Amino acid sequence: MSLDRTDPEGSIAEAAKAYSNWGRWGEDDVLGTLNFVDEAKRREGAALVRRGVSFSLSQRFDMDGPQKGWRRRTNPVHTMLDTGTDAVVTGQGFPHGLGGADDVIAMPLQCSTQWDGLGHIFDHGKAWNGRPAEKVVTSEGDLVTGIEHMAPHVAGRGVLLDVGRVIGGNDGLPDGFAITAEHLSATAGSHHVTVGRGDIVLVRTGQLARARRDGWGEYAGGPAPGLSFTAAGWLHGTEIAAIATDTWGFEVRPNEFDHAFQPLHQVAIPNMGLLIGEMWDLDALAEDCAADGAYEFFLTAAPLPITGAVGSPVNPIAVK
Repeated sequence: MSLDRTDPEGSIAEAAKAYSNWGRWGEDDVLGTLNFVDEAKRREGAALVRRGVSFSLSQRFDMDGPQKGWRRRTNPVHTMLDTGTDAVVTGQGFPHGLGGADDVIAMPLQCSTQWDGLGHIFDHGKAWNGRPAEKVVTSEGDLVTGIEHMAPHVAGRGVLLDVGRVIGGNDGLPDGFAITAEHLSATAGSHHVTVGRGDIVLVRTGQLARARRDGWGEYAGGPAPGLSFTAAGWLHGTEIAAIATDTWGFEVRPNEFDHAFQPLHQVAIPNMGLLIGEMWDLDALAEDCAADGAYEFFLTAAPLPITGAVGSPVNPIAVK
């Protein structure tokens, strides 16, 4: 589709209409594109496990994360409630020498490797499937499409598209690089892999590798490579179940319009019902895929079933 930099409203409205999945799975649907993952797709994914090697695709959850406080997003705060010192000094009140440690963590649900739930983004006051946003997400949480509904479903065939390596070379894609449908298709061709219905697609740009080498800088919310707004048709037409990137915001930043904020989110989540992941660590998996030439694998990435949440931390596991 065309892109008029001066008209984000018109472009978003056009894409929302063209790529809407409202009503596709019934008026009560709470899964969106995860409906594309069926039993056959999970069996297909499981059959890809040949070597038995596994990769965690999550960043670590600690105080050294990328967040800087924007919209009250902070890095995780991990606090010990009981320690080995407590056990030795106080005995903790347990009999026969038993001691233990406990801890607690406080964190925004989208401060590190995570999924965006269907209640995360609205389009002109409408949530996924055309529901009124104010009736879906209240101070009590997402009353309709809380991420707990997705917990059993995110497992199947994963596909890595290492656009950073194929298009960008050794240092990945530069900040502000817009990944088009043509880039995605060219990368899939280079990897000799197909992308289709029910797949969970992982797009590596290489930005996280640079941040790990050079420091976080503006990783959280600053300029970044990412999907072009024009890739909306590819996201819809391939019928993928979900997509995740190694960047903070999934789409290219700065965004491609003169004045806009995350316009692809506005189409993909409330209109398409697409599950989007951000800040995934794809580097070790990418190295292995480059070494053995296999860019498809079994992937399980269940969100925590936090009742009413509009996002969730996740520790995705790819198994080859």
